[in-house]
Order: sequence, then structure tokens, then C-alpha cells
Amino acid sequence: MIHHIDLENVLFLDIETVPAVADFNELDEDWQKLWEEKSRFFREREALELEASYERAGIYAEFGKIVCISVGFLRQVQGERKYRTTSFYGHDEKKLLQDFANLLSNHFNNPRQHHLCGHNVKEFDLPYISRRMIVNGIRLPELLNNAGKKPWEVSHIDTLELWKFGDFKNYTSLKLLAKLFDIPTPKDDIDGSQVGAVYHEEGDVDRIEVYCRKDVLATAQLVMRYRGEPLIEEEAVINV
Repeated sequence: MIHHIDLENVLFLDIETVPAVADFNELDEDWQKLWEEKSRFFREREALELEASYERAGIYAEFGKIVCISVGFLRQVQGERKYRTTSFYGHDEKKLLQDFANLLSNHFNNPRQHHLCGHNVKEFDLPYISRRMIVNGIRLPELLNNAGKKPWEVSHIDTLELWKFGDFKNYTSLKLLAKLFDIPTPKDDIDGSQVGAVYHEEGDVDRIEVYCRKDVLATAQLVMRYRGEPLIEEEAVINV
């Protein structure tokens, strides 16, 4: 599986998002009405109150924002494979998005050669990043500019899509696949459902960054399993 791809041309990534404001009542009247319209389908399906439903706003690029983008990439250093990882995170979404855009423009800028890889990245992470870049007035790097391209011309690698093998009925979490493939994952003190609260109630972006960075490594390890290759050793991980 994906054996034809040079892994040194792959940028593994994950994002963490939160609602733009902490509480529904902080929205002005227009935004409240717009959220009421946006959330109507799942509120009615699950019998949720309007204010309580707003905790899900972070998954929608119109009502949320990105607080962390973590990335990782593989390199051969003196004949040994190393995994370098870093994060762009904080309260200033425009800055972290611009820093990420600069990374792509300077180092991962050839759609014929380079690939972005993540779990459910085609449905969530990359569309979300692209939308928030447009909102913040940031020009899309070449690897994100997919307008007018045919599906086979888009060079993204989605570990969820690969696992489906053409079956589009079900979602399989990264956590489940990590357990299935015996990928070591440290016990986390938070999960994705708690990121919004950690951000708005505690303001602890460092804690969110640690969680995000671990998910990127788990994604890279999953690709190793898909290819039948040894996992990345703990001592090969370099935080930069």
C-alpha cells in the first residue's frame, strides 16, 4: 500500500479546532441566528438545545478557528531514519496559519512530488485549513489550491480513506486503528471532545499542542504499518 511514495516527500499533519467564542451567548444576534440554521439538522435529530449544541461549533470553519497545526516529516540523517516534528499553535490563528503556509511554500510546494497526509484529512483538516486561510486573507499554498483539479490530480494521502478500501459507509478512528495495529500511544489526559473546554476554560494551548503532536506521530506510524515497515523508534523522534 502506497509503496510507490517516497516518505521524505510526505508531510504528516493534524489540526485542533475550537469554537470561535466560548459560549453561544457571546455571539451577536446575527451569528446566533446563523448557528441556529447551521445546527438545525443535528439538533433535531439528537434533540439538543440550541445553546448546548454550540459546543460543536469548532468543527465548522464558519464558526470555529484553528488553535494548533502539528506536522511531522521523515528524513535520513547519517544513514538513519529520523522523524522531525513541530507545531504551529496559539491564540493568534492568522499567525499560525501564515507560519504553516510559509512551511508549505518553502519546503512542500510541488504537487507532483509532495504529499500532505493525515487521518480524515481530505474531509476535515485540509478543507478547514483552506477555509480559515481564506477567511484570514492568506493566499493558499500550491498543495492546498485544489480548485479545478480532478480527484486523481490531488496529492493528499488520507489514512482513513486508505483503510476504507472503497467502503464509504463507516468512519474508523485513528485511536481504533492504532490499537488494531499495535501502535504504542501514550495515555492522554484529554481527547478531541475536550479541546474546546481546555482552550476556552483553561487557555492551555500547550496541553492541546501535546495532544495534537501525538496524533501526527500516530498517523505516521499507521502509514508505516500500511507499508509493512518498522515503526518509527522513540529515539528517532526529534522535536523542533
